[in-house]
Amino acid sequence: MAGRVQPLLAGVVTALVGFASSFTVVLAGLRAAGASDAQAASGLLALCVASGLAAAWLGWRHRIPMSVAWSTPGAALLVATGPPPGGWPVAVGAFLVSGVLIVASGLFPPLGRAVAAIPKPVAGAMLAGVLLPLCTAPVRALVELPTVAGPVVVGWLLLHRFARRWAVPGALVVAVVAIALTAPPAGLTGAALTPSVTLTAPAWNASALIGLALPLFLVTMAAQNVPGMAVLVGYGYRPPFGAALRATGLASLLAAPAGGHAVNLAAITAALAAGPDAHPDPERRWVASVTAGAGLALLGLGAGVATALVAVAPPILIEAVAGLALLGALATALASAVTDPATREAAVVTFVVTASGVTLIGVGGAFWGLVAGCLMLLLFRRSPSAAPAAPAAPAVPLPERSTPDQRSGAVPADRTPQHR
Repeated sequence: MAGRVQPLLAGVVTALVGFASSFTVVLAGLRAAGASDAQAASGLLALCVASGLAAAWLGWRHRIPMSVAWSTPGAALLVATGPPPGGWPVAVGAFLVSGVLIVASGLFPPLGRAVAAIPKPVAGAMLAGVLLPLCTAPVRALVELPTVAGPVVVGWLLLHRFARRWAVPGALVVAVVAIALTAPPAGLTGAALTPSVTLTAPAWNASALIGLALPLFLVTMAAQNVPGMAVLVGYGYRPPFGAALRATGLASLLAAPAGGHAVNLAAITAALAAGPDAHPDPERRWVASVTAGAGLALLGLGAGVATALVAVAPPILIEAVAGLALLGALATALASAVTDPATREAAVVTFVVTASGVTLIGVGGAFWGLVAGCLMLLLFRRSPSAAPAAPAAPAVPLPERSTPDQRSGAVPADRTPQHR
């Protein structure tokens, strides 16, 4: 009985942590892109249902714990970019184009490999630049609203020390209490607490396609889908990347008219369903991802309440909770950006241009940061002949009885974990 219950509980925890830790980022992003409160609630509901259905399908079909979520870095990109020229309908059009590109990556592997070939320092620096404005919000909130933001930050620090998984949900609970104590009594009067789907006819223009659709696709692929696959591989699975991209891309297309910006493989919460805490037997952990999908779809029913609370809260407080949720992602992005000294300057240029928030010919800073970083790499690329020759390493004799595997450094095939 315990073996059957364990993956179910792991799935419930995955859904709760995934929703509570970043739904404020999603709402902040959708509202920054021009959505009304009703449209933002519809977008959150659509993302929950689409992500849940994709996770349930992928887990059941492939018997692999492939967790699916919305693109949290993509939502942060919406905050950094702001409303596109043409407003919310143009943003919805960009969401659709991004979904088409994700499906195309699943249908045409060279496209997916091309995205994965973007230098990791440049991709990490672009993501760090996108996340920086939100990650500074807790500091600004402590200055502007110390009595309200202080308990939120203190609660996050304590939980981050003793129960890291629940740090952001705990900070959210403290924020909800603070909102309830400080919001005007009639704040929720007339608010639509029951979620409903609000469809928007898409529109397109060139600047939004270049400045929003393309960066959203790149951020979703580089910061969510590729790391999500890496987590599964790290636990010994061989997930079908093409099938995952097709499923999540189709889910993005279905969610876009209702306001959903992007659906992708989970990277932050993937380990909750794929790790040994979900089940000792790796062949049974897929149940956790299916349960997480069902739980996330049900949590979408609370999108109206979540949006109403965000609407009556001070905007800086919501941004502070979102910033706390993204600090770990920012640390990871910065680490990947500056690890290699040979590409460090290009990464810093990418980060600075992206974080500046500049808009040129209607295109936001994320795109120009990526362009600037790639140009720096091309401009200062060193030819192999120019590189100083490394001193030869002293020869180390091999043991007399070493096997061919020991000489080559290869792992014998029969010792490699092979999980479905």
